[in-house]
Formats: sequence, C-alpha cells, structure tokens
Amino acid sequence: MAESEEEVDVLVQRVVKDITNAFKRNPNIDEIGVIPCPEARYNRSPIVLVENKLGVESWCVKFLLPSVHNKLLLYRQRKHWLDREALADITCTLLLLNPDFTTAWNVRKELLQCGVLSPEKDLYLGKLALTKFPKSPETWIHRRWVLQQILLQSSGRSRKHPQSEEERANGEQSRRLDDLLARTLHQEMTVCSDAACRYPSNYNAWSHRIWVLQRMATGNVKVFHDELSSMRLWVSMHVSDHSGFHYRQFLLKELIAVLSQAPASTSTTGLPQHQCSTLAGSSPPHLGHDQANGEEADEDGRQLSSTALLQLFHQEVELCSDLIQSFPGHETLWSHRRHVYYLWHNWRREHQHQGHRGSNGGSGPDRVANGDGGPLKACDQSPAGGGEDGVNGQRHAGNAMEVDGASLPDPRNSKRLKRGALPPGAPALPSEHGFVSGILDSGCNPEQRRFALAYRKWLDTVIGPHP
Repeated sequence: MAESEEEVDVLVQRVVKDITNAFKRNPNIDEIGVIPCPEARYNRSPIVLVENKLGVESWCVKFLLPSVHNKLLLYRQRKHWLDREALADITCTLLLLNPDFTTAWNVRKELLQCGVLSPEKDLYLGKLALTKFPKSPETWIHRRWVLQQILLQSSGRSRKHPQSEEERANGEQSRRLDDLLARTLHQEMTVCSDAACRYPSNYNAWSHRIWVLQRMATGNVKVFHDELSSMRLWVSMHVSDHSGFHYRQFLLKELIAVLSQAPASTSTTGLPQHQCSTLAGSSPPHLGHDQANGEEADEDGRQLSSTALLQLFHQEVELCSDLIQSFPGHETLWSHRRHVYYLWHNWRREHQHQGHRGSNGGSGPDRVANGDGGPLKACDQSPAGGGEDGVNGQRHAGNAMEVDGASLPDPRNSKRLKRGALPPGAPALPSEHGFVSGILDSGCNPEQRRFALAYRKWLDTVIGPHP
C-alpha cells in the first residue's frame, strides 16, 4: 500500500486517469458506488466497471479524496497550476466522491463558460453524483445553474426572427434547441424521480422538480396533466412521503390557475390529442365573425374549464379515499385530503363570486359549488362508476392504481351544466362527513381513528359545521 508522498501522488494520478478512461470506454454509465475493500489485495486498479456501473474500492478513497481536494485548493490560491483538461478530470473525480464541495462546482462553472465543458456533460456528472448522494444540495444548486444557462441560450435564439437566409439557418438551430429543451425536461423529471426513490422525503429533489416545471413548462397544461397522471402510481407506492404529495398539490394548483383563467382555446393547449380533439369539437364554427358567437364561445370555454376542474377534484378526492382505506393510519394521506378539499373550497368561493358578478341568476357550476349535490350522489353519474362505494366502501385496488385514469370530461357536460344538471364528482361538505363517518364506523385502528377525528374537527372549524 502506498505510504510516501510520491507514491500517493502516483496512485492518485493513476486513479484519476482510470476514472476518465472508464467514461471514455463506456459513456452510458448510470450509477456510481464505493466497493467495501479495507486494503489493496491485488496489484490492480481500484476502479471497477461492470456493465453500466462504476465502482471505487474504498481503500483508495482515503488517499484519493484528500489529494485531489488539496490540488484544487492550491489551484484556487494560485499556488499550483493545472491545465483545463486536468481541472475537468480532477473536479469530476472529486465530485463523484464528495459532491457537496462547492469550490469544485464553481471551477466547473468557469470551465463551462469558457466552452471547455458542455452543459449536457455537467448535467450527466450531476446525475451520476445523485445516484450515490441523492440529497446533495450543492449538486441540485449547480444543476439549476446549468439549466439556467440552457434557458438563456434558448431565449436568446427565440428573439431572432428568421428573415434572411442566414437567419433561416439559425431558425433550424433554434428548432434543435427546442428539441434539446424537451429532452432536458424529460431527463430532469427522470433524475428527480430516481433521487426521490433513493432517499425518502427528498425535499431537495422535489423542490428542484417544481423549479424545473416553473421555468420550462409554464402554462403547459399537457406537461402538468401528464405529471399528475404519472405521479398517481408513485404516491400510491409511497403513502408516507410528504414531499411527493406536496408536489402533487403543486400540480393541482398550477392546473387550477391555468384552467380557471384561460379560455378553452388556450387552456387546452398542450393537452393529449384525444382530449384536444374532444374539446375542439364543441367549439362553434366561424368564431370571430359575430360578437354573439364569440361571447357564446367564451361561455362554452368557461364551462369546459369548470367541468375539467370538477373532474380533477373528483379524481383527487377519490384517490385519497382509496389510499386512506387501503393504507390506514398514515397521516400524510389525511393531510393531502385536507389540502385538496381546501383547494376545492377556495376555488368554489372564487368561482361562485365570479358567477354572481357575471349574472344575477348564477350558472350551473355555481349551483354545484353551493353544494346542491355532492359526490355521494354525483359519483353515481361518474364515468368511473365509483358510486358511494368509491368513497365509503371498499373498492378493487386496481381501480385506484390506474395511471391513465385522469382525463377531461366529455364536452357535452357543458350543456348539462347549462341545464343545471350535476357534473360527475363535484365535492361537497356532506360527502366529506359521510366519508369520515364511514371510516369511524368500520372499526379502524387507533391511528386511523385519531386522524379521522382530527379531519372532522378541521372541517367543522375551517370549512363550516355539518349541515
């Protein structure tokens, strides 16, 4: 085993070179780790590459990490010279073993700005570091900085309008950049999901996921709707992860904001194709030729948005009911249900206020918002066929785990709203009290009973007493 300073330096140079060569031999490495090995038993490299997994034998880490750390600090103090390639290799090795070393990330920022490194390469390094250190705050911070550089590059391209031949060529490059943004968005969602699975309640990963959607998918209903649908299975398998349910609440808030403010022509932009065609089929022809037709189209758009939101609330309450009954005694599920109903309560009051301000008589959604009928009755009309058993009774677990079950309702529901008929699954206070009573009457365990009583008290205190 190396002991003298010269031997340690030779060992470190060899290990750094072996790590660099490993990435050159296999650019598809997807995970790193440390192999427990107290001492070097064979005269071979401590870097092990098996399929797409990169391992470092633990005996060399105590020599490798202090040495590369020292070299980088001497470089920052201008006491030791390193060329750009050596800096890239040393920081890569150091960050794979200690990703919370801010100085190393700052050096890579400088290398990226100089053009030595590409944004994709740094995102890849961060992805590998997160496989071993999924909660590393410095890695997530640097990842956001790299994404900001990509967004700045994209915004700079989008401000140029292709008019000349040269600018048309730049337009093709802008389209490639848009494809890069789409791939980057998908990659970030995957990285966040992997980190959340590796570390429970990974606040840093979920916060980064929210940050990415706020910057790269603002107002894109399809992205938020797809995320909400895909997260349905994830939360069903992680019923105690508060951070995951908080992310789901963020998605609901974004969808409520977009669908509540935009007309149908814009709020459905980016939805799955079958949903867009369904909604578009209800729009009257020759829009804009007549003011009356335009006002009617706006009214239809508001009705469709209201129906879509009612469907979202119904599906979320139904998911909460299924999970609470399938996994009793989890406070996270009751907390999420409380948040969902509070969102519904606020949206109902705002929608009711807008409806009264627009017309004295009120509209169909306003009568639904006032609680003329709840999900115990409305679920009987639900396309999912939930009925009362979907809230208070036991249902087959397969129905609760369907990822693609979330979909916008049929546009003909807008006509039913105008006639005053109830849309499927409008939440109401009586249904919540009925659900709590069903839980308490089912002989639940002490934890489940305590959470149910607390939820009932919250309903009486914040929302209002049971009528």
